[in-house]
Amino acid sequence: MIDFQEPATAGQNGVLPVKLAGLPHSTAVPVKGSVSTATVDDFAGNWSTFKFAPIRESQVSRAMTRRYFADLDHYAESDIVIVGAGSCGLSAAYCLAKARPDLKIAIIEAGVAPGGGAWLGGQLFSAMVMRKPADAFLREVGVAYEDDGPESNFVVIKHAALFTSTVLSKVLQFPNVKLFNATTVEDLITRSNGNGGIRIAGVVTNWTLVSMHHDDQSCMDPNTINAPVIISTTGHDGPFGAFSAKRLVSMGGLEALGGMRGLDMNSAEDAIVKGTREVSPGLIIGGMELSEVDGANRMGPTFGAMALSGVKAAEEALRIFDVRKQECAEEGIAY
Repeated sequence: MIDFQEPATAGQNGVLPVKLAGLPHSTAVPVKGSVSTATVDDFAGNWSTFKFAPIRESQVSRAMTRRYFADLDHYAESDIVIVGAGSCGLSAAYCLAKARPDLKIAIIEAGVAPGGGAWLGGQLFSAMVMRKPADAFLREVGVAYEDDGPESNFVVIKHAALFTSTVLSKVLQFPNVKLFNATTVEDLITRSNGNGGIRIAGVVTNWTLVSMHHDDQSCMDPNTINAPVIISTTGHDGPFGAFSAKRLVSMGGLEALGGMRGLDMNSAEDAIVKGTREVSPGLIIGGMELSEVDGANRMGPTFGAMALSGVKAAEEALRIFDVRKQECAEEGIAY
């Protein structure tokens, strides 16, 4: 809350300064470099002499590109790749990064803004409903909610964006996670498993805007990320939805899609959480993408299954990780 009750002493130009005295100061400090003691309150009443530090435009360009391409190099060999940064993918990333800070986790998100459909509760309404016991995850990440009491079977977050932005901010603060947004997965990297089947060994990526224009431009080849475990959470069928499931069918790794059924909240949420699993060696599918694999019902505007499917996807990834990593090592390539 902004505090307007300042002492009646005029600042420059005779204007009373307004300080953000009611706001707690952040405890954040630079991850690299010196720590400044300046606060926002220091600006109050001194705007006529305010000046940004000098800069040359090329410094901005180099600061961005140097780090981005260093990340591309660092995450070209990842431990786990998460495809889709919706509520399920972000929940999985949070649990993985917290449990295993030693793992390199790359998140690939086709949209500029991560979060998928979780910025709104449903039909452009802002509140987000989560059925119990998914409120356990809200307490884990520190999101406030309304609960009508022990007899209520759900809780309500006042705005879906509060949940999404909180989980996203926590995920991005982990040093072992990199989000590549505005980037899409165009294909899956495969290996023969020796039994006539395939194992998924990574993803084929491209910038989303490039991928959208393959039909009207000359060939624009993609990039790649190798990883022993992929978690795909691209949502139900759509322009980018159910991508990994559909690609698995087209390459013979899955006989056919089950196709999402009509809305039934009671059966849908249980089915998605329970069904989150390794669908093909190296590929875990969760969230609403799984409904296309299993023929599960859609759940509509309730998000508990999305969060807990992500929690289970992380558990499944850690369960199979050592085995899949060993299979990568057996390819004879340094991992």
